[in-house]
Amino acid sequence: MTPHVTGATVKAADRAHVFHSWSAQALIDPLAVAGAEGSYFWDYDGNRFLDFSSQLVNTNIGHQHPKVVAAVQEQAAKLCTLAPGFAVDVRSEAARLIAERTPGDLDKVFFTNGGAEAVENAVRMARLHTGRQKVLSAYRSYHGATAAAINLTGDPRRWPSDTASAGVVHFWGPFLYRSPFHATTEQEECERALAHLADTIAFEGPQSIAAIILESVPGTAGIMTPPPGYLAGVRELCDRYGIVFILDEVMSGFGRTGKWFAAEHWDVTPDLITFAKGVNSGYVPLGGVAISAAIAETFATRPYPGGLTYSGHPLACAAAVATINTMEEEGIVENAARIGAEVIAPGLADLAERHPSVGEVRGLGVFWALELVRDKGTREPLVPYNASGADNAPMAEFAAACKASGLWPFVNMNRTHVVPPCTVTEAEAKEGLALLDETLTVADRHTTGA
Repeated sequence: MTPHVTGATVKAADRAHVFHSWSAQALIDPLAVAGAEGSYFWDYDGNRFLDFSSQLVNTNIGHQHPKVVAAVQEQAAKLCTLAPGFAVDVRSEAARLIAERTPGDLDKVFFTNGGAEAVENAVRMARLHTGRQKVLSAYRSYHGATAAAINLTGDPRRWPSDTASAGVVHFWGPFLYRSPFHATTEQEECERALAHLADTIAFEGPQSIAAIILESVPGTAGIMTPPPGYLAGVRELCDRYGIVFILDEVMSGFGRTGKWFAAEHWDVTPDLITFAKGVNSGYVPLGGVAISAAIAETFATRPYPGGLTYSGHPLACAAAVATINTMEEEGIVENAARIGAEVIAPGLADLAERHPSVGEVRGLGVFWALELVRDKGTREPLVPYNASGADNAPMAEFAAACKASGLWPFVNMNRTHVVPPCTVTEAEAKEGLALLDETLTVADRHTTGA
């Protein structure tokens, strides 16, 4: 007889045996989730949450989309797994659909299990292609938690694992609201950020640099949309010095910004694109690297020294095929663009006007961040950089209020991100904005400005 499943039994088993990522194990209290559908998930006590986090900004097609679930079930009945050395119809079709949507000649796809492995392999390809070792990446970035990826990462999660010997050099990307360049306009920020990067390249030695990696729109670090001309300027610097340009679209790809890939907003084609998350909404783990013709040619007769047992896993590829086709058929990318422009952008602008804790709103599509501050004039963050314990109390209180109201937020440092599924309806987006309106009063209590 199957034992009765309750939230308590699920949580007890979790606490007994599951080791959670990024956590002090004795200090966490994970929610036991009973189910999910569309933009919502719920616990065993019937509490329902509007998912304004898309989990980890990956359920772009929403929870339990029936077409994707059916595709996984159908593939499982046909062929669950096969080694990556074979040609498999669903793997080939997933690669074709991805290549159709990538910019330029990025027509070859190397499949991985997720975003970090995609970054690892993109960097490996760049180093082998150029014969160089250094890679430049930005502060305020996240590229994954594996060996090279965590060193490339520009946020504090890197610190415990940073060897300072991984061939990585960090630089400042553009971020006008907290400009490291004392800029006052987007044009100044763009020009000064590019001059800073050009100086970094010059002083590090262009001949030693294999790649520059950037998130097209930095995600966890704050959704700072690059100013017009910045990505094109990085492309030009890479071309000038024979440096491979890698765009990390793990979080920003597959409809999140209202385009298939965020790079389309600025008409820029990199040499490599890393992807994961939204490619199949995480229904089965999948990531990959989209590869330009020139880099693919490097390995035409020279073996590529990398691979994974589950590269292009049939179940994951089936989920990707169904996701991409469904997003096309149902206009989901267009929905993300419309909801962002017509509902979220004006709604968040209104919240910024009325709440003293909202210092800035920025984003596009269904990819937005609210910068929470103590004082709009000084722009002092609501909590210090990398705050913990008592220092982080204002953000912890805000997050708790969101969850108590039925809104599941994505919070990081002094920000809350508005990142619902790309399938979010107008009514759901407005519901989430109304709940944010209520819960921001908690953050407002910690402001000190006039």
